Amino acid sequence: MKIEQLRVFMAVAEHLHFTRAADSLYITQPAVSASIQTLEEEYGVKLFHRIGRHIELTDAGEMLQIEAQKILDQVELTAQGLRELNDLQRGELKIGSSLTVGNYWLPHKISHYKQQYPGISIKCTIANAEEIISGTVTGMFDLGLVTGEVKPSLSQNLAVSVIGQDVVAIVVGQSHPWFERDRVALPELTDTCWITREPGSGSRYMFERSLQNWGIDPSTLEISLILTTSEMIKAVVEGGIGAAALPRSIVRSELKLGTLKAIAVVDDIDNPQHTYEMTQPVILLRHQKRFHTRVSKAFEEILVGG
Repeated sequence: MKIEQLRVFMAVAEHLHFTRAADSLYITQPAVSASIQTLEEEYGVKLFHRIGRHIELTDAGEMLQIEAQKILDQVELTAQGLRELNDLQRGELKIGSSLTVGNYWLPHKISHYKQQYPGISIKCTIANAEEIISGTVTGMFDLGLVTGEVKPSLSQNLAVSVIGQDVVAIVVGQSHPWFERDRVALPELTDTCWITREPGSGSRYMFERSLQNWGIDPSTLEISLILTTSEMIKAVVEGGIGAAALPRSIVRSELKLGTLKAIAVVDDIDNPQHTYEMTQPVILLRHQKRFHTRVSKAFEEILVGG
């Protein structure tokens, strides 16, 4: 079985048409037919049902389609690795990042990388944490960056490492009853409404985990709005609706201007002995079994080195 035979087979499997497959490969239709026939005769199976002028994949064809894709992906990764033996003068880096990391933590890292390796093309996708984890598992991204914690059920075959920290603050706007206060007691967290990210986001998961660690059931909080970006949450809370738990990196300017205020959470208002704090780790994800290119290794060095 040759690589070119697999490429021909995959083209036919995609188009389900010998002539269109031949056109996409810039070869003749008889050459495509001969390649498929050779495969079928060599292994004694039929890869396609011929139904009149149409074709369909057989069970054997469906199995080969799955395995051939894996082989061709590995061939491309190997070829990419060989092409990169040129002092990182060219190549492509695919990064997946959760919103908070992508908007506030990652940009200067990318700038630093591009200054060192201007010939490397960078594609950065921003999505919620679960999508980034899934994309890193399937090979969509060379590296994934998320905040919070990574559920073990989602992180199979991933190398997970903490490369930074962000303090999370509970913030309110000027018209919120807590704005004139410096702290609230832990039980008071259920006395206000909350603005949160959607399920599946690292920020939402981290907030709920912290509440559970503090002895509060997240379901007892009144959630008045669920929004898909921290920027939207920040704007709504500034307008006086509810409270939110947001990384300080996101609200640094608003805290300085006084349009938002960070409220400490303590065990006892009159005689505080303990302050409840929330930190949000920045996590780097990398597939353990996929080829780790020099392009991604160089970017990982910048991430870890600061």
